[in-house]
Order: sequence, then structure tokens, then C-alpha cells
Amino acid sequence: MSKAMGEHEKVDLHELLTFKTLCVTKSNTMMGLVDDKELQTIMQQDVQNSKRAIQQLQGFLT
Repeated sequence: MSKAMGEHEKVDLHELLTFKTLCVTKSNTMMGLVDDKELQTIMQQDVQNSKRAIQQLQGFLT
């Protein structure tokens, strides 16, 4: 991929980062309301994966 990124791509990437961050926040909040341990584990794994994805996406903006 080219190192030069157009403004449209930067805006799209920022929107994706905003969405992923919102998903992590929502999952963290909902984990406290869930009683099922298996579901909590799945949600925790999703949060961890999403945080890694956020870090990777942020790498494109730096």
C-alpha cells in the first residue's frame, strides 16, 4: 500500500476508529451486566481483539 493517503481515506479511517472505539466501550459496559460467564469471556476476547485492531488502524494515521 502506498504511504500517501488521500483525505477521503483519512476520514474513512477516522470514522472506522471512532466506530471500533465505541464498540469497545459498549462491550466493556455490557460485560458488567452479563451473568453468563461464557458470554463474558466471548465479550472480553472481542474487546481485546478490537483494541489490537484499533492500535493497528492508528498506525496508519501516524
